[in-house]
Amino acid sequence: QVQLVESGGGLVQAGGSLRLACAASGGTFSRYTMGWFRQAPGKEREFAAGISWYGGITYTAESVKGRFTISRDNAKNTVYLQMNSMKPEDTAVYYCAAVRTIGIATSSDRYDYWGQGTQVTVSS
Repeated sequence: QVQLVESGGGLVQAGGSLRLACAASGGTFSRYTMGWFRQAPGKEREFAAGISWYGGITYTAESVKGRFTISRDNAKNTVYLQMNSMKPEDTAVYYCAAVRTIGIATSSDRYDYWGQGTQVTVSS
């Protein structure tokens, strides 16, 4: 059983930056593909970024490409989401998720473990 805890959310002005972190415990973190998803009020949860178990493959959604970067530190059992040039439409609850698979998974249905989420609010 893998437990995931997100941190780093908060309030930021448009154009600003935040870095989210997701700390994992209870499993062999290095064997899991990790993903960041987000859910805005009244909208479905959507994929933002994913990273393979060894970090060699990353993928970001078109809506955040060039602004968001996912990375991981397997020694610290942590995955990060660096968010730059933020926009009000990035406002959402951000979740990290884990699945033991090869490559990247972009569908939330593929993921087995989820964190509780962290609120990110971007003011205009």
